[in-house]
Amino acid sequence: MTSQQSKLARFYPIVPDIGWLERIVPLGVKLVQLRIKDASPADVAAQTKRALAVCRENDCQLVLNDYWEAALETGADYIHLGQDDLRTADLEAIKLAGVKIGVSTHDEAELQTALAIEPDYVALGPIYETKLKAMPWAPQGLDKLQQWRKKIGGLPLVAIGGLTPERAQGALDAGADSLAVITDFFTASDPEARVQQWLQQLESR
Repeated sequence: MTSQQSKLARFYPIVPDIGWLERIVPLGVKLVQLRIKDASPADVAAQTKRALAVCRENDCQLVLNDYWEAALETGADYIHLGQDDLRTADLEAIKLAGVKIGVSTHDEAELQTALAIEPDYVALGPIYETKLKAMPWAPQGLDKLQQWRKKIGGLPLVAIGGLTPERAQGALDAGADSLAVITDFFTASDPEARVQQWLQQLESR
C-alpha cells in the first residue's frame, strides 16, 4: 500500500454538483466525490475544474464519478468507476495520467473484477438500506465488510450506503478505512452542521 493510499480520509461525502461541493469542502472535508448526473461533457468539465480549485484551496482530494475523460482533462485526483464503467474506460490512460481509481463492488465476482485492475481503493455497498435511490442489491451488512477487509489486504476499503454517525464506528470496526456518505447530510435540516458533526466524529482523532 502506498503512503498516498494510507491517507484516504475517513469521511467521504458524495455531492451531486459544484454548488454542494462549494458548501461543504471549506468546512474541513479532505475527500469528496463529485457525482454529476445527466450533464453535457462541457458542463462536467467546467464543474470539475471549479471543484478542483475549491479542493486545492482546502487541501481536499477530489474524486470524479464516472467521467474518466473529464478526470484526465482536468487532473482530478481520483476517478470512481462502477462495474459497467470498468468495461469502457481507458484504464491504461487513466493510470498513465496518474489519476487514482476507486471501484464499486457488491459481490464476489465484482470484487475479483475490481482487484484485477489493481485499483487504489475498493468500495462495498450498500452496507445498510439506502433511501436515496432504488438499489438492485440487498444491504451487505458489516459481516460482508469484514470479509472484504480480509480479501483485499491493505488496499483501502470504502463503505457506502445508509451510514449515519451512529453506525460509523461499527463500519470502522468491521474494517472500513473510509465512510462514503450522501443521504445522511444531504437530507439533514442543517447539512453544514451535519457535515461538521461527521468531521468532528471521524477526523478529530
